[in-house]
Amino acid sequence: MTSSVRLGVLTPSSNTALEPLTSALAAAVPGCSAHFARFKVTEIALSPSALGQFDDSKILAAAELLADARVDVIGWSGTAAGWLGFDADRRLVQRITERTGIPATTAVLALNELLALRGVTRLALVTPYTADVQQRIVDNYRAIGIEVVAERHLGISVNHDFALVEPDRLLGLMHEAVQAAGPARPQAITTFCTNLRAAPLAERVEAELDIPLLDTVSTTVWGQLRAAGADASQVRGWGRLFGWQ
Repeated sequence: MTSSVRLGVLTPSSNTALEPLTSALAAAVPGCSAHFARFKVTEIALSPSALGQFDDSKILAAAELLADARVDVIGWSGTAAGWLGFDADRRLVQRITERTGIPATTAVLALNELLALRGVTRLALVTPYTADVQQRIVDNYRAIGIEVVAERHLGISVNHDFALVEPDRLLGLMHEAVQAAGPARPQAITTFCTNLRAAPLAERVEAELDIPLLDTVSTTVWGQLRAAGADASQVRGWGRLFGWQ
């Protein structure tokens, strides 16, 4: 590992959860720091205006600002590819690297890499999203051979409000989802939104349910550390995923 690692993180403008959580995760790795650039995202929905928030030109402009800080890797800490389709993130990371010369990853691509590493085909999905957004996510995972065997969602569309969901409520949703799955027990749980305060729950969830929690704030950091050649296993107390190689 190099003496210092700078993580550049693309952040939805109305998000208040991911920055402190990402900074805490980065601080677990000696010499690692996190640096943020925002672009406008205020609503999660399938309307043209809401989908238009994720136009690549806005994201690339923010990535160029991170490049000025000479970060080692750029990560999109957002889950829009869940409903836009995973190819959206594959195109995005290619364009970021072409524009900045810096390797890139995303919350969703890192999550999918973790699922592939462990051969996960049964997933529990917990989000704050509306039913139509949730169904798009379920459909996109089914298309790559991963069945969402249980899900819980809160029907919220205002991005700022996601961070107001209490961690105890998120914990309850995870327990409900696993119970609802019955014999089709999930092999992993994902809290699929980077404006949820779910990442610190990982050790408790894993102790109580014996199922790994793949929170998307955490998957972004895992993917960035991996891309930067840093040892993600140095992150302790945030769940099993950081020991996965």
